[in-house]
Amino acid sequence: MEMAGRKQAAMFQTRGDEEVTDMKELAELRCLIEQQHYPEALGLIAEMEAMSREDKVNRIGSFIKILLIHLIKQQAEQRTTRAGDASIANALFEIGKTNRRRKAGGVYVDGEEIREIIEEHYPYALAYAALEAFGGRYPAEELETMFAPDRVMNEALSRILEHTAL
Repeated sequence: MEMAGRKQAAMFQTRGDEEVTDMKELAELRCLIEQQHYPEALGLIAEMEAMSREDKVNRIGSFIKILLIHLIKQQAEQRTTRAGDASIANALFEIGKTNRRRKAGGVYVDGEEIREIIEEHYPYALAYAALEAFGGRYPAEELETMFAPDRVMNEALSRILEHTAL
């Protein structure tokens, strides 16, 4: 129990550090504007926008990995479960919510970049799915022979595009 408490504290500390960094950047931005150092302020804004977009892409990638894990398990085991279906639905919801630009409209990541993220996360999803599918009996390489990887990746892309209406 003590170990779990330390892990939680570390997670909160990391989140706190990010918030402190954000506040420092905002304070620096305010100072630059007040001093009328507009080119530097614009540079800082561009850097903050890039960091924000990268955070969105990372979050989308995490949910794509969850989506792929469950699609791989479904294809390999040739069955679905209510929990797996719920995880797929949740992953699609979170991908759509994270990808949507609320005020500016549009999306952070377009269809082609989503395809790239799927391809990037597929090996990790396969490794994790191998631990779960069939009770973990098969290594990833063997599990992959039980389904068509391209079909799984295309299905993931199709579902994301349908769900987010890109």
